[in-house]
Amino acid sequence: MTQISAQVSVYPLRRESLGPVIREALRSFRRHPLNVRVGEMSTMIWGEEKAVFDALQDAFDSASRGGDVVMQITLSNACPLPEGKTER
Repeated sequence: MTQISAQVSVYPLRRESLGPVIREALRSFRRHPLNVRVGEMSTMIWGEEKAVFDALQDAFDSASRGGDVVMQITLSNACPLPEGKTER
């Protein structure tokens, strides 16, 4: 059971409103058994490796459904996991 973390930023392109796409990506993360911490510019997710990759695929699929999108991801199996308040 490998624990990994990902720092994720979603950038919808050429959309009238960015918020709905970003909120749907967050809902995608929360459908998986992960820890989620939403930040101002990115979201941290961490948990079992398969759950992280499944969640990233789900979030990208949902974000790209309505048009062009860029998803920037930094993955690590070595960084300390975040402490403190997390969401589900």
